[in-house]
Amino acid sequence: MWREIQGSNDWYGLVEPLNPLLREEIIRYVELVDACYKAFDLDSSSKRFLNCKHGKASMFREVGMASSGYEITKYIYAAPGINMPTQQDDAGQSRWIGYVAVSTDDETKRIGRRDILVSFRGTVTSTEWLANLMSSLTPARFDPMNQRPEVKVESGFLSLYTSNDSTCRFGQGSCREQLLKEVTRLINQYKEEELSVTLAGHSMGSSLAILFGYDLTELGLNRVSPNHEIPVTVYSFGGPRVGNSRFKQRCDDLGLKVLRVVNTCDFITKLPGMIMNDGMRVIGGKYELPWSDSCYTHVGVELSLDFFKLENPKCVHNMETYIGLLKCSMEENVKKKEEPGFIQKAKEMVARNYKTVHVMPWQDAAKQVGDLVQSLGI
Repeated sequence: MWREIQGSNDWYGLVEPLNPLLREEIIRYVELVDACYKAFDLDSSSKRFLNCKHGKASMFREVGMASSGYEITKYIYAAPGINMPTQQDDAGQSRWIGYVAVSTDDETKRIGRRDILVSFRGTVTSTEWLANLMSSLTPARFDPMNQRPEVKVESGFLSLYTSNDSTCRFGQGSCREQLLKEVTRLINQYKEEELSVTLAGHSMGSSLAILFGYDLTELGLNRVSPNHEIPVTVYSFGGPRVGNSRFKQRCDDLGLKVLRVVNTCDFITKLPGMIMNDGMRVIGGKYELPWSDSCYTHVGVELSLDFFKLENPKCVHNMETYIGLLKCSMEENVKKKEEPGFIQKAKEMVARNYKTVHVMPWQDAAKQVGDLVQSLGI
């Protein structure tokens, strides 16, 4: 049932309760994303600073994933595309953002198809954080034959995806150009086999995964014949909103499948568009407002993980948290359990603030959030 696991039916009946096979696949992909963090070199004195510590042939082995079932074919690099007034070593440089891999013959037999995987890490450097905070919508314009100016995405993510750093020693061309070239090459190489394209990322990386998935399907590069399209699936972990409602609709029309794995208390998943989001797009669930195209909207199906750790609220977005949650029992992950009254009330207040901040006066919402933060000692 690999097609259903990859979202052919939008994961109907597989999310609540969480299907064991789907859970295994999600864990597999989240660990393949975590490999990016383990291999990223943040030592400014290293000759591989902002790049992968290891070669393609040895990377999985070096991070403890020798039996991953994938072979890396290309490393991917991205440039911020913004000028940052800082003296930090990472300013303005291109950096390793992830990799393209393909399933081995043995893994292909096990999972029922040849899987082309693109894995993206999340935000680490200061310029990436700045790009994340740009938070303005701009037309994607990926298809030169039909630019669809109404389809808009967050400008910081688009900058990381499309900007080029000509001084980069390792990668040539923008992140977009590298990905389109390599994935198209692999599709052509394995076009006679049963194929899937899987894009997985955490935080900022999930935004790049969704952008690339949209790009690939908008250009029709997953269409190997008039009657056959290769399924393209995104596994998003702790991902923010990427575009507006037109972007979401276009992704749906193109058949791009996105499973968003979300920690309910992860603040990053509420951004951008804390106020201007899909909750403000319509009145009474029916009439679209004039500013609808300026509202951010999530794409895909949400798998909500229920987690709240009083001792260290900062951990709610960490990759380790997502891995730990997914490896817990299904009852702990998906179903709400009985908790001490204080914690439960705090969780309810967080959820209420996130859901209603756009309809209450901002001063009241700010006071409620401030009271909560003070009570938790954050």
